[in-house]
Amino acid sequence: MIKIRNVMMKDLPQLLEIENQCFPKEEAATEDAFIRRIQQISDSFFVAVKEGKLVGLINGPVIADPYISDNLFAEIQSNPEIGGHQSVLGLAVHPGFQNRGIAKALLTYFEESASKKKRETVTLTCKDSLISFYEALGYRNEGVSESEHGGVIWYNLTKQL
Repeated sequence: MIKIRNVMMKDLPQLLEIENQCFPKEEAATEDAFIRRIQQISDSFFVAVKEGKLVGLINGPVIADPYISDNLFAEIQSNPEIGGHQSVLGLAVHPGFQNRGIAKALLTYFEESASKKKRETVTLTCKDSLISFYEALGYRNEGVSESEHGGVIWYNLTKQL
């Protein structure tokens, strides 16, 4: 049974472990970035826990624009109470727990939370290989992103709430 809850500072070591197993160094969130996200946007930072072990995470700030910009990886602001676009800066599942529906469960929980706060969309960037995963969950591919994060090509995907 998977439990999804808000992040806590005590989760930091496990967050870093998962992040570094799922993303190359150039793309992975740093310890400082996670600390800022936990402090500033814990209301849109959730973790999946199975039998007391953290197995997945999803997080991102609420932004004014419909697409993610690279400055978000360095500058995090607290979320407004209502409105805006809920971004996803990170969605990761421990490799030993992938392909079990955890990413989908985290994303669904994230969307429901955003909807309750009257966010307009959930917006994210992903690599070409993940477009079909998100499209199957109702996201629309809006084309190549301006993001240069990690030196790879990203695509903007959005979902109306």
